[in-house]
Amino acid sequence: MKLFVEALIKFVSGLLIVMLLLFIPAGTIKYYNGWLFIALLFIPMVFFGLYLYFKEPELLKKRLKSKETEGKQKLAVGLSGLVFVASFVVSGLDYRFSLTKVNIIVLTISSFSLLFGYFMYMKVMQENAYLSRVVEVQENQKVIDTGLYGIIRHPMYLATLLMFLAIPLVLGSYIGFMIMLIYPLAIVIRIKNEEEVLEKDLKGYKEYKEKVKYRLIPFIW
Repeated sequence: MKLFVEALIKFVSGLLIVMLLLFIPAGTIKYYNGWLFIALLFIPMVFFGLYLYFKEPELLKKRLKSKETEGKQKLAVGLSGLVFVASFVVSGLDYRFSLTKVNIIVLTISSFSLLFGYFMYMKVMQENAYLSRVVEVQENQKVIDTGLYGIIRHPMYLATLLMFLAIPLVLGSYIGFMIMLIYPLAIVIRIKNEEEVLEKDLKGYKEYKEKVKYRLIPFIW
């Protein structure tokens, strides 16, 4: 029950923060792109959260943990949070003042990209029971090299990249999208530092890097 309450508080507080960041700058609750984004993100989150609670409670505990100890990780998380907030607020302001408008084709593609990224995120969590929100090597942790991890070394970050870049377009703002383009920099910082930690502390990770060559995007990086 304690885990359920903690997860519920995180969910409700996250939803409220997102609503405040969107609808106050927009100046109205009739910001329909905002409601579309909330539906696309938070409805699947409810079902996946329930799945984790009943099937993978230990993994849910790890995902609720968020305090980083690595300096570079703190930098990456801080940068991500700043970009996230700025993109949301600017998207809301963009709607209020009608600065840019995303057409239906871009809106549809970005909505599917957001959903695809989130379902990829869920798939990765099912494949890797060691996934914590903080960079750490856990007791008895093993290298996962199957499924998506057999293609790239950091499929979770690819999933979040797809989601984050899609968000401002779902919100109908090209200006918000331009701000969100800073987010990949935070991903690069996070990945490079995470690999330093894993190579040092996780047995077999060096061999895994030799086997799976690409970090984030096949044949590119």
